[in-house]
Amino acid sequence: MNNALSNGSPSGPPQQAGVIFADDVHEMAVQAAVLALLPDPATARSCLDIAEDVARAVHGTMAAAHVGADPEKMIAAPEEIDLQMLREHNEGSPRERLERVARAFEDWKRDKPDRERLHLDDCRGDLGRCVTRECHETALVVAPRHGNMDACDAFHDILFNEHQLVLVPPPGQYAGDLLGHVVIGWKPHEHAQRAVVAARRWLAVADRVTVLCVNDKPDGSYQFTARELLTQLGLDGDVVAISSGSRSVGETILDFAKSGNATCLLIGAFKHGYFLELVLGRVTRYLLSHSTLPMMMKH
Repeated sequence: MNNALSNGSPSGPPQQAGVIFADDVHEMAVQAAVLALLPDPATARSCLDIAEDVARAVHGTMAAAHVGADPEKMIAAPEEIDLQMLREHNEGSPRERLERVARAFEDWKRDKPDRERLHLDDCRGDLGRCVTRECHETALVVAPRHGNMDACDAFHDILFNEHQLVLVPPPGQYAGDLLGHVVIGWKPHEHAQRAVVAARRWLAVADRVTVLCVNDKPDGSYQFTARELLTQLGLDGDVVAISSGSRSVGETILDFAKSGNATCLLIGAFKHGYFLELVLGRVTRYLLSHSTLPMMMKH
């Protein structure tokens, strides 16, 4: 089959034998269990590798999509349009950015014959609307946290606007074995509970799950609620309580994950709204900045 890139507009011509049109590619993307969202060519391969792994673990479908801001298709303030135009000096035009992502995607596909059936969807224009268009029906979005402007803005939209479960690839190359040992950073807050519930199907097939309660209350409420949630979800896992001592909570989580050979971290990301998190979101920001593990999270 020929690979076709969707630009978010109707494909027009009727379908012909042996050809995949844009609308068909988009329909396959939004219905997939796992979506590799590719705003930045530098992180495309790691997103694709980890998305393939996490989809296969639950016998689910995988899809891939590029999203990018395009000032010619945006309705925005003049300052935002000017900022997007200035990007082209360093990052190239929206079309050039798409082409680099598409080349990374095709290079990845060639590594294994069974990837031939995958196609790359594309949405350019207002980035927030593109993220909604690609992600709103997906159970898990694999997307980078750092990278070009599209990557940073898309991550914000996935987390704070779409409230999706997102899996952030580790810095550098993905080492595999995502679900070997999942460590859950736990506090009995709604955002942490939502993250665990959303990730249930992956936790159910993990080789090992540990719920980590840092600085539990004297009545042991963190541990009690953690065991209660595991029971309600039908999950097996250990519940461990430790004190952070002189370390920060973020440092304590990472030290525990390293000593326990963790392969993935799961957290409820950012307890507060976006603007408060700029001031108060210390633990999540620390983990995103310092973790060398894949991180699964939900706001």
